[in-house]
Amino acid sequence: MVWIHGGGLQFGSGDVYDPSPLVKKGVIVVTMNYRLGYLGFFAHSAIDVEEHLNGNYGLLDQQFALKWIHRNIRGFRADPDRVTIFGESAGGQSVYAQIASPLAKGLFHGAISESGSYLDFQDYFPNVVTLEVAETTGTASVPSGASIADSVGCSSQTASCLRAVPASTLVENEPFPLFPIVDGKLLTRTISAAFSSGEFNRVPIISGTNHDEWRLFVALGYDFAGSPILDSTDYDSAVTDLWEPDLQPLVIALYPFASYPFGGEALGASGTDGIFSCPLHNANQLLSRFATIYAYEFRDENAPPAQSLFGGLLTFPLGAYHTAELQYLFKNVDFFGLGLPLTRLSPRQLQLSHAMISYWTQFAKTGNPNSSDEPNWLP
Repeated sequence: MVWIHGGGLQFGSGDVYDPSPLVKKGVIVVTMNYRLGYLGFFAHSAIDVEEHLNGNYGLLDQQFALKWIHRNIRGFRADPDRVTIFGESAGGQSVYAQIASPLAKGLFHGAISESGSYLDFQDYFPNVVTLEVAETTGTASVPSGASIADSVGCSSQTASCLRAVPASTLVENEPFPLFPIVDGKLLTRTISAAFSSGEFNRVPIISGTNHDEWRLFVALGYDFAGSPILDSTDYDSAVTDLWEPDLQPLVIALYPFASYPFGGEALGASGTDGIFSCPLHNANQLLSRFATIYAYEFRDENAPPAQSLFGGLLTFPLGAYHTAELQYLFKNVDFFGLGLPLTRLSPRQLQLSHAMISYWTQFAKTGNPNSSDEPNWLP
């Protein structure tokens, strides 16, 4: 099992995740690092005229790791013909990208994407763009390479100037999150288009999201920033910021402030549905026409860290928030490097953890998550 960490393609590290609970079930787990930020995902005409693959350097690193595994994993008593990639958030999006990539053919035989559907698989999310667009015009959420060069002092638009920019300067100018690029080689079309056409690596897939994904981002953007959503005025403004003015009336009609006990829950509901759950549904519908898909929703609404760990900063419960499922698969996950005290799972949560670990590892071994130990999971 090969773990691809999350972090918006901008931050994160493989060594944060202790996979020993998975290993105890008889699998070998490999974690990796890959280039992040503009060092990993960047398109500029002066760089792209050089004779190398362009744009998706972080995804190329992931493929490099998979090729290393194929050459070397027998030395660790593992089978190079039974490789499952799995990842969460940007790692889950990377899993989708590798499923869509013709260059990854044969490098893995199963895939698990946890919360990787965000900002994709919907017509109103044009975030995965072509190399030409990424180089020249960009979009509202994808800065062009030309504008990036200007922002870091390279108005000359030369490769030599860009390569002289300190890495720290690039990091300071990066938006969050970053996205893969349709470069013509690693990705020949958008991930959505690849899935729709059936031209992808047809392996068994586990694919899911969490019940309250967006509440974490509400907590980080509002409560932690000292501006919680306390009344309908706050809520209307927050909906406009998230969905922009044209969609604001529709979202407020579908998710009225008065229908939720807390403003954070109300905004979390539309964000979860529109940014994660609906895109996941679309992705699964596309994939299931050509491959075997096991879909899930993680919904332990009492998932640790407990509310008290956030020092009373939150005005609403986090529920089954983005990243919540990780502590059910890995040991001692430090959430976002915040140094929060680790929390123990309750007996019922341990039962859920054991079930997830069983499903994930059995899937890696056989391409089917089912065993005699847990309830049957239908594709």
